[in-house]
Amino acid sequence: MNAARDPFVTDAAALRLMLLNDWQQEFPLVPEPFAQIARHCGRGTDEVLGAYRELARDGAVSRIGGVWAAGAGGASLLCAMQVPPQRLAAVAQLVSAHEGVNHNYEREHAYNLWFVITGRSAQAVEQAIVAMERQTGLNALRLPMQKVYRIDLGFDLKGAATAAHRRHGARAGRVPPVQERDAPLAALAEAGIALVQRPYDAWAQALGCTPDSVRETLQQWVDQGTLRRFGVVVRHHEVGFDQNAMTVFDVPDDEVDACGAALARQSGVTLCYRRARVSQWPYNLYCMVHGRERDAVQQQIAQAIAQCGLGQYRYNVLFSRQRFKQAGGRYFRDSATQVGHVAR
Repeated sequence: MNAARDPFVTDAAALRLMLLNDWQQEFPLVPEPFAQIARHCGRGTDEVLGAYRELARDGAVSRIGGVWAAGAGGASLLCAMQVPPQRLAAVAQLVSAHEGVNHNYEREHAYNLWFVITGRSAQAVEQAIVAMERQTGLNALRLPMQKVYRIDLGFDLKGAATAAHRRHGARAGRVPPVQERDAPLAALAEAGIALVQRPYDAWAQALGCTPDSVRETLQQWVDQGTLRRFGVVVRHHEVGFDQNAMTVFDVPDDEVDACGAALARQSGVTLCYRRARVSQWPYNLYCMVHGRERDAVQQQIAQAIAQCGLGQYRYNVLFSRQRFKQAGGRYFRDSATQVGHVAR
């Protein structure tokens, strides 16, 4: 980031907030990124690194790394199961144990277990779901993504949208996928950098290339939209955003794009996308609102529905009850074996 030093970074709490909030986007792709952040904050590099290590230990930071756009590589699918309450914990544990599952939540609905599963191909994802169905004796709804309106742009923890949070939107159309030759770097990018002064050097050494080429490829992925963002990935529950609601709408197919674009612009909407309908689930437009208080989330949803004229359509609000698993999507994890273990 090129902004001048923030004069209000005067204590540890303010520093933690800044480190969490301001580098969710545009994390420095320079030889010593933490030194650049430290200069911005008016602190020492060791202090910034120590603060990030503490945030990681506390669970507030999941990783500092890449978040892929849809189509960057591999396959991803949202699934839902209708699980008898007495079996929910056991089934959720089985689902979470699959390495491809990166999100797994209980939600307030008859379809009460919702999870996202990723893999290198649609066939691999489907095989994993079929195996889960056999193990549990339960059928899973398969709800593929059809269009992104807003997704995974980070959380504005300061309460008012900053320039970085405002200007990043979903990129229209297909993005260039990761080339097979770059899959080992992609595996490192989605796993996250080491919290050391020169993290890209470690990746270069593992890949047998130069640090400059590592950073150039990462920057190219960001510029072309293959990486939706490269930066601090915040775990929203741990920073107080533990009220999370998925709202689904049954919108006529010829109106869903206009409604989705409008919904994505509403205050409080963090994710918005179109998914395929299935016979047991007629909804095709989805949005997420995360907040600190349930009533405030409900008010934001109601305001968004009113502003976008969505009240005329059938909809359902599904609040989360339990988080069983939350991790980054791992599309390229099979390629990690090509570079061995890189210490984090």
